[in-house]
Amino acid sequence: MLKFLSKVVVEYNPLDPRKAAAVELLAQCNGRKAKDSNPACSVELRRLPAAAAAEDPKAQPPPRVLVTYVNGAEEAFDAADGATAQGMRDQILARGRLLETEQLFREAGEKWPVVIPEEELGMSFPGIKPKKAEEKPQAS
Repeated sequence: MLKFLSKVVVEYNPLDPRKAAAVELLAQCNGRKAKDSNPACSVELRRLPAAAAAEDPKAQPPPRVLVTYVNGAEEAFDAADGATAQGMRDQILARGRLLETEQLFREAGEKWPVVIPEEELGMSFPGIKPKKAEEKPQAS
């Protein structure tokens, strides 16, 4: 996951019961495998101060995760109210794969985004039958 990122900032109040997803994502970012994938990625924790009305968690700012991708794009994830670390991780990976694909096209000298002509979108695709299926005799 970190290979697509240059910076991760996790913000939460330690007393906020909604912090679970943010803490889990922070743990994943600090894992050995993640750190090995991109040692240059900065992972930072910011502890938010407790609000005056500590009894009401809604009065506090929600936990959030701020990520900066290697191309400089930034994205913020609200880590409260049903958010999961896996969901945030999946979104980061999907965006990272898109950035990786864009980079491959640009390195190959192709335009990005790829524009598919309207007439090609409506064309049928016959499909490809795998060779193994063609070679095997069908049992009756």
